Amino acid sequence: MEPVHYEVRDRIAHVTLDDGKANALSPAVVAALGDALGRAEDEGPERVGALLVSGRPGMLSGGFDLQVMRSGMEAASRLVTDGGALFSRMFGSEVPVVVACTGHAVAAGALLLLAADFRVGARGDFRIGLNETQIGLVLPRWAVELARERLSVRHLQQATVGARLYDPDGAAEAGFLDAVVEPADVASAALAEARRWADLPRAGVPRAGAHEPGRPPRRARGGRRRRPRARARHRPRRRVTPAPGRRRPLR
Repeated sequence: MEPVHYEVRDRIAHVTLDDGKANALSPAVVAALGDALGRAEDEGPERVGALLVSGRPGMLSGGFDLQVMRSGMEAASRLVTDGGALFSRMFGSEVPVVVACTGHAVAAGALLLLAADFRVGARGDFRIGLNETQIGLVLPRWAVELARERLSVRHLQQATVGARLYDPDGAAEAGFLDAVVEPADVASAALAEARRWADLPRAGVPRAGAHEPGRPPRRARGGRRRRPRARARHRPRRRVTPAPGRRRPLR
């Protein structure tokens, strides 16, 4: 069974993650998710109005594949860059992305939540958050910018540098989730949201547009632009001629 399954039903592109384990985001899974997003975008709004990403019961994703992350700098760097490009595409896609967080969502699994337009989580004994600091990794710049865009300012420091893991209700307060429901209701609640987003006219939903690989699009990188500091005008100094019999003071 393939770990990523794609199917279109009633204008919703359903993408299911299920490798029978932790739904690790390996290079193959990242590529398959990118292909699924591309297919949804290519279908056109008449056939696909929204993308709905779901995990298996109890697990959305445990993050990037640790075997790859520990195999060497080159492979780890490539996976993180490709993952960043995927999340950037999701964040700026013309197709709205809804995620059904069916359980744990840790590290890159939590970043998947931050890249979506709407996130519905299952209530229960699950952990959601960015634990990179805790396991000796550093959040890449694009991940920090996504967190800054989506998370509550009050929780930003402890959710990133502090590596705090939240239960689903705490994750909603922090900004990883938009709604928390009972596990049996996650699929239906997420589908209802996907349909609501699908019915929105795309012309009325501004998207980010082009992006650079591994970096979030402009609306994630931005925030308020700083106004350029005005340059002080150069004023010529008046030349003062000392009065007769007086010496110019030393400077």
